[in-house]
Amino acid sequence: MIDQREQAGCIAVLGAGRSGVAAAALSLKLAPRVVVLDGGDPAKLAKAAARFHEMGVETVFGPAADRFEGAVDYVVQSPGIDPRLPIVRQFLDRGVPVIGEIEFAYRHFSAPIIAITGTNGKTTTTEMIGAVLCHAGLRVECAGNYGVPFSEIVLHDEPHDAVSLEVSSFQLELIERFRPKVAIWLNFAPDHMDRYETLEEYRAAKARIFANMGPEDRIVIQTPIASFADGLSAPKVTFSAFGDGDYTYADGWIFFRGERIFDFAATRLRGVHNAENVMAVLASVRELGITPETVAAALRDYCAPSHRCELVGEIGGHEFINDSKATNLHALESSLRGQLEPVILIAGGKDKGLDFTEIRDALPGKVSHAVLIGEIREKIARDWDGVVPCSLAGTLADAIEEALRRARPRQTILLSPGTSSFDMFTSYEDRGDSFRREVQRRQTSGGAGREIV
Repeated sequence: MIDQREQAGCIAVLGAGRSGVAAAALSLKLAPRVVVLDGGDPAKLAKAAARFHEMGVETVFGPAADRFEGAVDYVVQSPGIDPRLPIVRQFLDRGVPVIGEIEFAYRHFSAPIIAITGTNGKTTTTEMIGAVLCHAGLRVECAGNYGVPFSEIVLHDEPHDAVSLEVSSFQLELIERFRPKVAIWLNFAPDHMDRYETLEEYRAAKARIFANMGPEDRIVIQTPIASFADGLSAPKVTFSAFGDGDYTYADGWIFFRGERIFDFAATRLRGVHNAENVMAVLASVRELGITPETVAAALRDYCAPSHRCELVGEIGGHEFINDSKATNLHALESSLRGQLEPVILIAGGKDKGLDFTEIRDALPGKVSHAVLIGEIREKIARDWDGVVPCSLAGTLADAIEEALRRARPRQTILLSPGTSSFDMFTSYEDRGDSFRREVQRRQTSGGAGREIV
């Protein structure tokens, strides 16, 4: 149901991507004039312009987008746009209200929202919540930073029973009224420091997820960061696979306040960090009346999204795990902490200034040998000298061969780079797909490498 109180004469939407398209479509329900501004190259955005014009939406692309002088009631900003850029500042300087696409959609959505944030694990948790609620017979969709834009969900004709909404720090920067029924904060570590001047600024952006929650809502938060939700009226539930909490983990089982409730070992998920994701799922759907038994049935055959601790094959008894999505040190450390036995680790990629000495303490007992790739491989080898033996490889294919050569019988080989991919690949997806293809090619050819025992 579109809230008619939001009617306006003109709405400006910043950004011509998928969020911008959805926000523009929703804006057309509220204003006779909608204009989309994007500072990108007009020639490259020609197809986007044609699509918007078919919708009845005006466009201003290129440098002119920074100098829009028309009257605007309010602005909807796509999350990928830095609020410090001139395309945004021009409206703020004129006193025009600027809200984010998540906030815009929220004002026209009435079903319960489970919102998920964190540095790592958001997408897996968002997807699992959606799978569980669908299995329980609810009409639910996954949206936000994952799946479709929230505004697109609002435009659907059929009503929803709930939405599983992944929200990034960028999206949370511009909320005003946004209030989830359940807010999940999975974990916290340095990231996006090209956007935020300090770690505290990044933390504060994440914490906005709780800004409007009240006593009837619920906070689900990892135990080590539970203090981030201190002093709030919404009650909190904690979880940890490595310590205390309302939800804990031991010997393949998840416990709730000491009671064994979920057989994690019976799922197809890998890594103890995924056990934490399941804890967050259990805690959140409980607020909608969903039992652990229903969660178990829904997740029995669930596989993690591609490139997130994804089992891609087995060669000579060695499982190959694709965690290409691990593009920062916290994701790499989480992946290692989730391993029950030492692995052969393939790590490295673009040198984006990360200090790999920060995770030296996570290596002993988790990594028996590291095969390093990318432009940062020599730096990692120096950072890890004396902690774990390292080999250098020029290509991902060479790294797989070296890993097979170094692996003990039935030892897992884990791709978890700890940095971005842009030195060798177009994206982390491209890197993970290449890893999968190389493994499957060897499976087909029967090549198992030479093991060093």
